Amino acid sequence: MIPTSSVLRVARPTDKLEDITAMYISGLGFQLLGSFKDHNGFDGSIIGHPNHAYHLEFTHHSGTVVGRAPTQDNLLVFYIADHSAWLESCKNMKAAGFIGVQSYNSYWDAAGKTFEDLDGYRVVLQNSEWPE
Repeated sequence: MIPTSSVLRVARPTDKLEDITAMYISGLGFQLLGSFKDHNGFDGSIIGHPNHAYHLEFTHHSGTVVGRAPTQDNLLVFYIADHSAWLESCKNMKAAGFIGVQSYNSYWDAAGKTFEDLDGYRVVLQNSEWPE
């Protein structure tokens, strides 16, 4: 069993490291928690909130092209129960350059909005509480 004090980091490659990092920081209100250059040919950025138990890591491997997301159903989902906070978050996503799209799975459109980044990866802002 993984200890409850663990931190989850979701990592993925990108061809647009600086742009993607800025987009997620601006759109989701994250902070740059760390970065690295030429670590065995990889550059990267780690973003999130210092007090949250999850981070996103974006990497770029020199000389490698990764292209767009493999499907429209590659999602990060954030549950935001407060409607005003959800509306503000949706506004921030658009201002950061995310494009609002219809979700591949219509379930997410019922109480949420789906946004696509420059690489074709998607973020859902769900206006509900996580069901316990």
